[in-house]
Amino acid sequence: MDYETPQFFKVMQYAARADRDVVDMVSGNPDWEPPEALRDGLREYADGDVSDFQYPPSVGLTALRDEIAERRGVDRSRVLVTNGAGEANHLATTAALDRAGSGSELVMTDPVYPYYAGRANLLDAESTYVPADETGQLDPADVRAVASDDTAAIVVNSPNNPTGAVYPPETIEALVEIAETHDAVLVSDEVYDHYDFTGTFESALSADSDHVVATNSFSKTLAITGFRVGYAVFPPEAGPLGGLVDRARTRHMIQTVTGSRPAQYAVLCALQETPPEYYEQNRATLRARIERFTDALDAAGAEYTTPGGSFYVMARFDGFPGTMANVERLIDEAGVAGMPGEAFGESRADWLRFALVTPRVDEAAERLAAYFD
Repeated sequence: MDYETPQFFKVMQYAARADRDVVDMVSGNPDWEPPEALRDGLREYADGDVSDFQYPPSVGLTALRDEIAERRGVDRSRVLVTNGAGEANHLATTAALDRAGSGSELVMTDPVYPYYAGRANLLDAESTYVPADETGQLDPADVRAVASDDTAAIVVNSPNNPTGAVYPPETIEALVEIAETHDAVLVSDEVYDHYDFTGTFESALSADSDHVVATNSFSKTLAITGFRVGYAVFPPEAGPLGGLVDRARTRHMIQTVTGSRPAQYAVLCALQETPPEYYEQNRATLRARIERFTDALDAAGAEYTTPGGSFYVMARFDGFPGTMANVERLIDEAGVAGMPGEAFGESRADWLRFALVTPRVDEAAERLAAYFD
């Protein structure tokens, strides 16, 4: 697969140039409101002292790191605030590859979030892909079969983009054990943890292993993808992989110096003051959208995945493989923009991926049903 050129912007640019109205189901930008406490935090920050407009600590605001550490049950020293989950994943992956005596291989899933694969190419790492099953679940036995002492990191994402699969606790436990066996790092991207519809999601941090780095972000949780506030939880500094957090801090400082102080402050206010009902309301909205969208896919005679988490649905239409050319056809002829399955790997090349983060889900569903009727 060609992971050198990101496909997301190519699709969005094509849709923007279309001569007709198009429902955008390409990127995972939540369309609902952020918490009111986040807006209040921004207003409060804007009225603050000028000294608060200067550099925050490179590792992140202390109060925000304290809040994250308390929520994740870890010591603050393990928490690094980053510019979104993308940087958190990059720091975790490069730190794993840079370890003395580490291997040069990254084990990933197929389908894969393209930026993981693109990162592997950027870092000249050897890439090994383990196919997920038809529901998106990952069999640890398949990972165990390919992992070796040359494996630097196993990169996973649950709840998953693009399949919507939520890995059960026993899968996570087995993946941690595989990483420990080969002195590798399990990089667990948990950015959709608030969108688990199964009730079975469990963070890889629950394994209490020195071989886990958990990454996350507030982009999806608080509907603020433009704020770029994420974080990584690294192994304890006193443990055998304690050097990971030191390398990550250094690389973070050299690459970006620090993150946005007002964005971090607003996120902290939102975490401290937003009631659980906010998150449940958003999950309820997505559950309803998933049901209506998959009902329309039934009407269109499509095969599809019902997500256990995140907010993506993958669909396969008979005789209409998930190529970029067919994505462009859907934009031009049906007025719906999705992502080609081939962008996520070989195992889903016949599929299309739709992001259900638009109030026009029903309209998109009707257009697809009519197009494939």
